[in-house]
Amino acid sequence: MESALPAAGFLYWVGAGTVAYLTLRISYSLFMAFRVWGLGHEAGVGPELGEWAVVTGSTDGIGKSYAKELAKRGMKIVLISRSQDKLNQVSSEIREKFKVETRTIAVDFASEDIYDKIKASLAGLQIGVLVNNVGMSYQHPEYFLEIPNLDDTIKKLLLINVLSVCKMTQLVLPGMVERSKGVILNMSSATGMAPVPLLTIYSASKAFVDFFSQCLHEEYKSKGIFVQSVLPFFVATNMTRIRKPSLQAPSSDTFVKSAMKTVGLKSRTNGYFVHSLVGSIVSILPSWLYFKIAMNHNKSFRAHCQKRAKKN
Repeated sequence: MESALPAAGFLYWVGAGTVAYLTLRISYSLFMAFRVWGLGHEAGVGPELGEWAVVTGSTDGIGKSYAKELAKRGMKIVLISRSQDKLNQVSSEIREKFKVETRTIAVDFASEDIYDKIKASLAGLQIGVLVNNVGMSYQHPEYFLEIPNLDDTIKKLLLINVLSVCKMTQLVLPGMVERSKGVILNMSSATGMAPVPLLTIYSASKAFVDFFSQCLHEEYKSKGIFVQSVLPFFVATNMTRIRKPSLQAPSSDTFVKSAMKTVGLKSRTNGYFVHSLVGSIVSILPSWLYFKIAMNHNKSFRAHCQKRAKKN
């Protein structure tokens, strides 16, 4: 009986410490949520960081919305994407609506030999904001060995989702460090928060973007550079093939306006209040339960896509 008393006391303090830790963690999360989503925050993102903002994958979806939001704040915009026709269209739209100067660079991020062209096109520009948004995913969830054109898909996903983030940062960061100010926004994904089966390469590539961003922020925050990892869940874009925005899947414009409120406050964000709630739940789920949910969801979606393909 006497020997059991110290053990009981130890377990009591372990339990009390755990409860205290969870209480503090939840309280801090609630405080930060209130600070970001309740009080509101006007991010200091504008020409004071540098005249120009550079946005990759900027002719549609989240990239286009970031370009518009930054132009609205008075920044000149460099649009980088694959299609010159789409670049011209978005460039004209932004110039006419926001009365700012725009430039375009037409390159395919699935190629490795594009960065000398980009470097030459950006030479002499005072770049205050870089948005690494260009990305590629699967057509639908799929087992690794059954991905169509697997060799090509592996190469393209890594070039577009991983190499582009590193190389664009390498081109733009030196000027920011020299001026001791700048913002880099890297578009990761909620699939980068935890492994997602049947989206294996995509999920892993977005985890790279998340880790890269966190490390870069720690390395350069003392030099006046703010690096943010943005991890959205579903947004109504062409990539997700969600056509009608909803509370759970906002339009890209709604998402970006929300995400901009977190710049300067959070170096890692889901960008949108509802997404942040879901992200908090995901972060505390046991791994076995999370994997089961993710696997079942993607298997169901895979079957739906295959059934639809057979009908067509």
